[in-house]
Amino acid sequence: MKTRIVWMRQDLRLTDNPALYHATQGSDAVIPAYIHAPEEAAPWAPGAASNWWRHHSLKALDHALKKRNSQLLIRFGPSLDALQKLITESGASEIFWNRLYEPQLLKRDRQIKQTLEQQGIRVHEFDGALLYKPGTVLTKEQKPYRVFSRFWHTCQQLGLGEPPLPTPSRLSPLTLASENIETLGLLPDIPWDHGLRQSWQPGEASAFETLHEFCDTALETYDSGRDTPGKSGTSRLSPHLAFGEISPRQVAAAVLNTFIDHTAANSSRGAETFIQELGWREFANHSLYHFPYITDQVLNKRFEHFPWQHDECLFSAWQQGKTGFPIIDAGMRQLWQTGWMHNRVRMVVASFLTKNGLISWQQGARWFWDTLVDADLASNSFNWQWVAGCGLDAAPYFRIFNPIRQSEKFDPNALYLSHWVPELAKLPTRWLHTPWLTPDEIQFSSHVHIGKDYPLPILDLNTTRKRALNLSKQLPMAS
Repeated sequence: MKTRIVWMRQDLRLTDNPALYHATQGSDAVIPAYIHAPEEAAPWAPGAASNWWRHHSLKALDHALKKRNSQLLIRFGPSLDALQKLITESGASEIFWNRLYEPQLLKRDRQIKQTLEQQGIRVHEFDGALLYKPGTVLTKEQKPYRVFSRFWHTCQQLGLGEPPLPTPSRLSPLTLASENIETLGLLPDIPWDHGLRQSWQPGEASAFETLHEFCDTALETYDSGRDTPGKSGTSRLSPHLAFGEISPRQVAAAVLNTFIDHTAANSSRGAETFIQELGWREFANHSLYHFPYITDQVLNKRFEHFPWQHDECLFSAWQQGKTGFPIIDAGMRQLWQTGWMHNRVRMVVASFLTKNGLISWQQGARWFWDTLVDADLASNSFNWQWVAGCGLDAAPYFRIFNPIRQSEKFDPNALYLSHWVPELAKLPTRWLHTPWLTPDEIQFSSHVHIGKDYPLPILDLNTTRKRALNLSKQLPMAS
């Protein structure tokens, strides 16, 4: 009897899952197994919001497997010990998994593969998390790209590869003992997750629904709509992609099929822009693979000794959405309540923290890591360095997002601000972007008192901008 184990990690789906699909070809029994060993990802063990999502995603996957006469086998780590025990219990001779590229997990998987193969167990690895395998998109000199436009040009020449794989048609029942998902302790002891429950439905089925809704309602206008935080102009697929509930290949195929079905020119632009955003995700992951230290160290060596500040008062106000700048506070409150923040606003709040506040990008990245349901180590590290000006193809350090201008430009009717900073909602729209400038008589008639009902700005934008620019001029030139 040919029994195979599929070690499921960040690929919590049945469709277009290479490891699962190939394991079912020519086997008598397939064991889908999840091993809980967060300590093996240290120092980047999943944060609280990620754990919440993982709990519900595992439940959804188990439910989907049970509908197909199987189930998800849950075990506690260490991973190698759990796999070896599972091999002994089941008599399996082969293990299938999809590759991970986080530095700690990549090292772990290599060690596990070597040990198992020495014990006579065949290990089959596949690529299911990215469009392009890291190490295959290189310059003519066989070096990793450091500029996105050139990286993406090469990707486009490679094409999107094979179409998505189908859902396995044949799965087998399990008789082995399994832990209950509740015993993993992924849900919070104190129920702070009300906003997450209202905002999200984890799982593969929800990922498909979200994708199709995006293609039907927002793809055509994505090129312009993605920058408007007060409207539903983005895909909201990032947490589904982070947990592998849907693959980028599935997303790209659906987007391109939608474009083919439409004839409007803006459909083409929306599809192209969105596919390029998938390319940015690829660039971040490939960069982490080639430069694994970017989670903690700068890519641009000019910033190695940058004089970051340690202002706990400012950092706490930023975390809580109490800086006195509505667009910053709206974003941080959206993050705390829903585990997600609009991408345009992410750039604004990160620029404010690192450039106006001079607080290190590592501190900001850590907070995002713990509070984002779509926390992805590559994207989180890469994007924080990009905004701070110290990463690959980064925004120049002198490019400092002005939160007032960003708010006025991308939320002109203050829909986003009114929703997430409701204490200001009674003010006339013209004052919502700069409430501290509201005349006293308008504050009185609106029953909104700035400095009491809503804080005054915690810093001066012009002064802190000049400070950041002066510090950037003092950095050593690149060698």
